[in-house]
Amino acid sequence: MQPTSDLSLISLIFDASIPVQLVMLILIGISVLSWTYIFSKRSTLKRAHEQPRLFEDDFWAGGDLAALQKSVSSSPDDYGALARIFDAGMTEFIKARRVNGNAEALLDGPRRAMRASYQREMDRLESHLNFLASAGSVSPYIGLLGTVWGIMHAFLGLSTMQQATLSAVAPGIAEALIATAIGLFAAIPAVVAYNRYTNEIDRLSMRFDSFIDEFLNILQRQVR
Repeated sequence: MQPTSDLSLISLIFDASIPVQLVMLILIGISVLSWTYIFSKRSTLKRAHEQPRLFEDDFWAGGDLAALQKSVSSSPDDYGALARIFDAGMTEFIKARRVNGNAEALLDGPRRAMRASYQREMDRLESHLNFLASAGSVSPYIGLLGTVWGIMHAFLGLSTMQQATLSAVAPGIAEALIATAIGLFAAIPAVVAYNRYTNEIDRLSMRFDSFIDEFLNILQRQVR
């Protein structure tokens, strides 16, 4: 690393030592992936909130559940996660009613089917959240590693100089600190998005749980 009087951001990045540049490259990659998942998850959760509204209107209207199930099964992606959970439970209920007249058995099948569908929906909603959590927790440390290496490299460069001045060491320290800045830039949005999306998914989970309980109560009244 050669001392330079040009302290512009681009110059500092290109003049940084190879290990620091590698750290910056890794952090930029993490940041790009994080923003990709942030926008993708935002779109997914928006659909998860909006899609079930039409289904809920039809469900709570008190119409024929078998007819509603046929409508949902023909285009499950249009109705959303709640409708797919309903479809799994209602399909199992119809099958069980054909072969078994026991009330407990009639409800056990739909309960297990809806729980399995519920878990699939939650897995879909929670995908990539672990990456955001890891990016938020690890990125500052990766940036700090680049900073420590850069500062060490800057001070080692001073040992070859007869006269150490602030102008000689400042560029090296500035280059090193950029790594920490990029690490924070990658971490902060990931942490904010993770916390927000986790809260939204928790609310959706309670909504799904409440629907499963209500639907099982309706089925229980039908088999009495």
